Amino acid sequence: MTLALRFAGRELRAGVRGFRVFLACVALGVTAIAAAGSTAEAFRQGLAAQSREILGGDLAVTLQGRAFTGAEQAAFRRLGRTTDTYRVRAMAQAPSGARRLVEVRGVDGAYPLAGTVTVKGAAGLQGAFAGAGAAVEQVLLDRLGLKIGDPLLIGDARFVVRAVLDQEPDRLAGGFALGPRVLIDHAQMERAGLAASDSLFTQTVRIALPIGADASAVGQSLQKVFPSAGFRVRDRNDAAAGLRRLIDQLEYFLGFIGLAALLAGGLGVNGAVSSYLESRKPSIAVLKALGAEGPLIRDMFLIRIAGLSALGVALGLAAGAATPFVLGWLFRDSITIPALFAVYPAPLAKAAVFGALAAAAFSLLPLARARATPPSSLFRRDLVGRLHPGPEAVFAVLAGLGLATVSVVTAPNTGVAAGMIAAVAFAYGLLWSLGQGATALAARMRRFTRGAVRMGLANLAGPASAARTVSPSIGLGVALLAVVLLLQSTLLAEVREAAPNTAPALILTQVRSGQAAALDQAVAQVVGPLDPSRYRRMPMATGRITGIAGAAVRPAAVAPEGRWAFDQDIGLTVLDAAPADADVVEGRWWPAGYAGPPLVMLDQRIAEAAKLNPGDAVTLSILGREVEARISGLRRTEPGRFGTGFSLVVSPSALAGADLGQVALIKADKAQAAALGRVLAARFPTVTVIDVRDQLEAAGKLLDQLSTGIRGAAAVVALAGLLVLAGAAAATAERRTRDVAILKVLGATRGQALVASVVEYGAVGLIAAATGVLLGSAAAYPVVRYAFHFDWRFDWSVITVLLPLTATLTAAGGALAALPALLQRPAPVLRGD
Repeated sequence: MTLALRFAGRELRAGVRGFRVFLACVALGVTAIAAAGSTAEAFRQGLAAQSREILGGDLAVTLQGRAFTGAEQAAFRRLGRTTDTYRVRAMAQAPSGARRLVEVRGVDGAYPLAGTVTVKGAAGLQGAFAGAGAAVEQVLLDRLGLKIGDPLLIGDARFVVRAVLDQEPDRLAGGFALGPRVLIDHAQMERAGLAASDSLFTQTVRIALPIGADASAVGQSLQKVFPSAGFRVRDRNDAAAGLRRLIDQLEYFLGFIGLAALLAGGLGVNGAVSSYLESRKPSIAVLKALGAEGPLIRDMFLIRIAGLSALGVALGLAAGAATPFVLGWLFRDSITIPALFAVYPAPLAKAAVFGALAAAAFSLLPLARARATPPSSLFRRDLVGRLHPGPEAVFAVLAGLGLATVSVVTAPNTGVAAGMIAAVAFAYGLLWSLGQGATALAARMRRFTRGAVRMGLANLAGPASAARTVSPSIGLGVALLAVVLLLQSTLLAEVREAAPNTAPALILTQVRSGQAAALDQAVAQVVGPLDPSRYRRMPMATGRITGIAGAAVRPAAVAPEGRWAFDQDIGLTVLDAAPADADVVEGRWWPAGYAGPPLVMLDQRIAEAAKLNPGDAVTLSILGREVEARISGLRRTEPGRFGTGFSLVVSPSALAGADLGQVALIKADKAQAAALGRVLAARFPTVTVIDVRDQLEAAGKLLDQLSTGIRGAAAVVALAGLLVLAGAAAATAERRTRDVAILKVLGATRGQALVASVVEYGAVGLIAAATGVLLGSAAAYPVVRYAFHFDWRFDWSVITVLLPLTATLTAAGGALAALPALLQRPAPVLRGD
């Protein structure tokens, strides 16, 4: 080892010459993984640091559809300081008649318990509430053409704009908002009737506990005291659970892309090591002829490669650690999630492990060949000898298994992670096999061609063919880009084309039962006869499943994808006869006029998550009362589509005598929607109108922004493929220079040699791109069909863009690789041989 260290020190004096592609491939993958982990950790720490402000206290107790009882309120006050808020969606109308859906919050004098509300134009929040005042977001003023001091009608209650709402500390905890925010006084909201039982309001009591109190334990004890109250309790550790899950998923997805870039650059690492060892053949041959054993040869080069791998990992860690700071500075005005940018060791350590394992997996096999090749073969310039099993091969396999293991263990979902690793391994193997097949096909086809094309096919079929080294990495990059582009085009088509045709144009909520007949008549006057295919009106309430077979629901017994129906209130309806879109998959609907014990039709996905079947007994918490019901059947629903998309449908006997609000779905063109909006504003000011087109347009813009970032991340893999292309060109530079020199002596022109290189690399790019698009389509199809439940639409523009672009870039890379050889004179090259 001492001798190996001495020789390795001499090798290291050469610096990074011959290892630039090696360093770039390692650093690129490590950068992507470290950047994804560091950015996600910055947001996690930001959420954790401000969790109390985001929640608005230490505990938040939320209830839908009814107000807290006096006993419940008294129990909350005994725990600590409290603040009581209402939240409801309503229509805001300006004096001009312009209307807009808004999120109205009624807050009391103790609000907020944590953090600060910032308003402009008034002396604090209480100043904004003076004289039936309201604090509204600037976007609402812009949309309705209002200014401070103007009157504003919310429902049928009149307010005055006193201030512009700039910041709420607990906004993130409220989830997605369908409209701009309006803050009004708690008492004013009650007097205006905006928190009436038929308005589907949400009431939240936030509690500031004494210092040192365990918020989680207090929350659990509160639920034990009121086991059937139906409210949801969150502590400050669960302030933004949805955001945390989203951050986890994005981190893994972006980290997986970084890992794919690391794997795609693996052939570049392998090629760089092979090229370097080939340049050192004379030295290896001399050392072996003088008695140096294989382990010494391996160790001296292994030390240098390990040192350069450490340098590549260090460069990647530095770039990855700096990325969150750069992103925070670039998007400081648009980031709404709190972030605490700093250098976090854990994600950097994870990225370093990935980088070290990848470097070992792809660089040890060339060392094994150098160790096992006899001196005679080295003097004959033969380093591509047979690979003899040895410790290098064993450690290379262990490093590969380590990569897969770390990827699966650190993933949020081990099953999905294992599937993704298997898919990448399959894609890699398929692309490598196609590269081998391309060389064999080129050998057969060259006999039918002449001139430069024949020369290019001969190169493609030769031992230094780019098909073996370049096509797997470029194909993997194209496959990932194809997945992203196909998912993006499908989702955008669903949002912009399919959804507007299948979803209602307007959704009317908070329709009181006494208004139903008049509303039907008003709608018919605007859109025509009330055809069930264009107009649906049905009762609506909120509730959730609180018990199964007489026992309380255990969240751990419910699959994560279905817990939303058990840990929060969801929309439900009451129907007698089965609707046209009942879509029953198991069991049956109750007969028309049924008046027996309560029955429920359940969404199939909810039933599968909780292992429920027709005939099972469940307990439903609806409007503050417990309803014991039996599952009559399971049905398939499509949320967002026009029809009966409720996940829970109960028989009329379940809520007999209840005065339920109504919801209406309307299909209308833009002109009819505008006319109906005016009629509703004049005759039904308390009815909330949700314009689905506005929501789809907002979703399309958000999807565009998200897709841009994901496309950029996927392009990292394509960049790794281009690095492999550069590495392959560098690895075969000496051989190609010698081949071009011989061709020149035999009469070939520079133009013919250049065309031959373009043909070779262009064919490789075309093969890799075609295979990548097929693999990307195969990966995107199940996601579209079974994850999103959308119709599959193949976007042919993906082929028209990726195929020629990849072939052109690869051919251009081949031409650039051939230029140095074309510029050299044959005599010095051949004289050196």
